Amino acid sequence: MTAISETKPLATPTAVPAWFKQALKMGLIGGIIAVLIALEGMVQAFNTRDIVSGVVSMGIIIIFITYFATAYVAAAKSGVASPAVGLIIGALAGFIAALSLVVLIAVGQVINIGGMIISATPELYDLLTFKQGLTTGSLTILLSGLGIGLAAAIIYLLPKAIRQALLYGLVAVLLFGLLQDLVRVTLSDFDALTPIVKFLYTSNGLSNEGTIAVFVIFVLGSYLQSTRGALVQSRVAALPSPARMTLKWTGVVLGVVLLFLMPVLLGLYLTDVIDTVGIYLLMGLGLNIVVGFAGLLDLGYVAFWALGAYTVGILTSPQHATGIIHNWWLAAPFAIVVALFAGVVLGIPVLRMRGDYLAIVTLGFGEIIRLLAISDFLKPWEGGAQGIQRIPTPAIGPFQFVTTQLNLPILGQTPFQPQQMYYYVIIGGCLLGIFVASRVKISRLGRAWMAIREDEDVAQAMGINLVVTKLLAFGLGAAFGGLSGAILASKIQSVYPQSFGFLISANVLSLIILGGMGSIPGVIVGALALVGLPELLREVGDYRYLFYGAVLVVMMLVRPEGLLPEARRRMELEEPRAEEVSASTQEPVRATTTEP
Repeated sequence: MTAISETKPLATPTAVPAWFKQALKMGLIGGIIAVLIALEGMVQAFNTRDIVSGVVSMGIIIIFITYFATAYVAAAKSGVASPAVGLIIGALAGFIAALSLVVLIAVGQVINIGGMIISATPELYDLLTFKQGLTTGSLTILLSGLGIGLAAAIIYLLPKAIRQALLYGLVAVLLFGLLQDLVRVTLSDFDALTPIVKFLYTSNGLSNEGTIAVFVIFVLGSYLQSTRGALVQSRVAALPSPARMTLKWTGVVLGVVLLFLMPVLLGLYLTDVIDTVGIYLLMGLGLNIVVGFAGLLDLGYVAFWALGAYTVGILTSPQHATGIIHNWWLAAPFAIVVALFAGVVLGIPVLRMRGDYLAIVTLGFGEIIRLLAISDFLKPWEGGAQGIQRIPTPAIGPFQFVTTQLNLPILGQTPFQPQQMYYYVIIGGCLLGIFVASRVKISRLGRAWMAIREDEDVAQAMGINLVVTKLLAFGLGAAFGGLSGAILASKIQSVYPQSFGFLISANVLSLIILGGMGSIPGVIVGALALVGLPELLREVGDYRYLFYGAVLVVMMLVRPEGLLPEARRRMELEEPRAEEVSASTQEPVRATTTEP
């Protein structure tokens, strides 16, 4: 007989906790982002501007935001129930992100990275180490990452109302410091608000008292809104019908008064920003009809904008003999009709096309219009590469927009400047566009567009005339673009073909996607986010385009349905995600077998 030797089972290695892997992964991602920000030159470029005067500069705050976001996302994604583990995750993620910068500085002391990347200079290393030397500065970086990561985890573990209030307060301090020149100049237009400006700001950044005041005000406001907002709404809903109607119309009147006084309250620069947002908003409302309502992808929408602008220029400018109409109010309807006709002409050959093929054809149509505008073939009518100048502005009797000053001082503010008066033309066009789009959306035609968007074959089987319905979508959407172009031409009093490139169509489509396709409030929010914010961030130079792209990427990952999606798209995109989350949290069912 042979002896059978007993063998001990091999010891299995201890498994690494999932929360540790999550913290490590997010920390490495945050570290890579922090290194890229440093090597991009943003730390040095923004170091001259303080968020809080004498405390932290804009360049360093960008690095701190990276630590905070990394730790916050790591704590949120871990899904642990234990607060202690959540704190460890946040602290570890922030520490690893800071460690990446320490590695960059250490490598920079050995290898001349500046020979390959121009921003990797000794000045950058001094700024990252807070000018404390390599050893002390590296320790400070690690401690800052650890502390900010721990603070982010603490904020995430707080109750929702308190967490949102603290985040709103931090964001408010950041925005008030980032946009300090803009806020200071805007508030300084009012003599009565000058003491507030002196309290909030020093010569370079927020004052300590101003920082605390801004933080506390926004924290309290957000907390009260989240805790008492539902109670106020329920009490308003419980009011008698006459009282609710009185309250509603009071709000409408206050909104109209606020819109009228907006140029006074915002100042010259912000009014110009609102004008730009309004022009893009009007184009977004038109493209939303084509893409959001009817589901027809159009990448050449800028062509209708150009047609509207050139129509007004040709009919009104005394530069050419064709300037037979010298009144903008009479020329604008012609611009709308020309753009509408062009939309129908574009729609006829693409009725059977869908998806990518439709996008390519519309893109080609936009390029055709741009090339015709810049060519010498039509130069006797539209000026070729030199465009059209001396386009008159709208006028009501003796009152000329853009050239007339209105005396209406409020709080000691100077009278309306002539450039601010054109705000009312743009707001009037936007209100008209919102009214038409909202009424058409709930009409029989709007429901037919939505049916075509969901399934053309089923819509046709239900008796919807695809030819007429699609042509109406192209035509009405193009009419909005023509009106926007007419307004733009009279505002700047000139038209140039270089202003109508493909990027205009891409930006308008982006604001629709960001706000929520098919949603009219979403178009408004998208225009404010993608057009207004880059204009406000002009003081940070070309880096604003980096923020622009980052916001788009984050939004597509976090809220693919948009900021304010319509109800149908919200159900389509949010409910499947909720089902996936609930399915992932359920314990899988294991099959059991019974051996005889």
